[in-house]
Amino acid sequence: MTVEIPYHEKLWVGEGITEKQLDKIKKRLSANPLRARVYLLTLSRNGTDQLDIYAGKTLAWPYYRSHPPVVVGIARTYEDSLRMVEQMVQECWKERGDCDLREYLSC
Repeated sequence: MTVEIPYHEKLWVGEGITEKQLDKIKKRLSANPLRARVYLLTLSRNGTDQLDIYAGKTLAWPYYRSHPPVVVGIARTYEDSLRMVEQMVQECWKERGDCDLREYLSC
């Protein structure tokens, strides 16, 4: 079962992931997320948090197969995903003067 995963228009990509690798990762996430071996930064759905970090294999769960999250970043390691969040916060602070990532990413 292939699932259409929504990606943010400005997708953040972790260090060492080339454009060719990114295409392969996206295909794996859609077709067989258990093999993707990446971490995903997604917009949080709970109304309180701004972002969530998931292991890519989480998309294999039935709920996420039918309700995929909006992916704003892809990283090879959990640590790299944390660095990406730091970069997002710094960029948001510089551009807007606050840390409202949900609003910043909706622009």
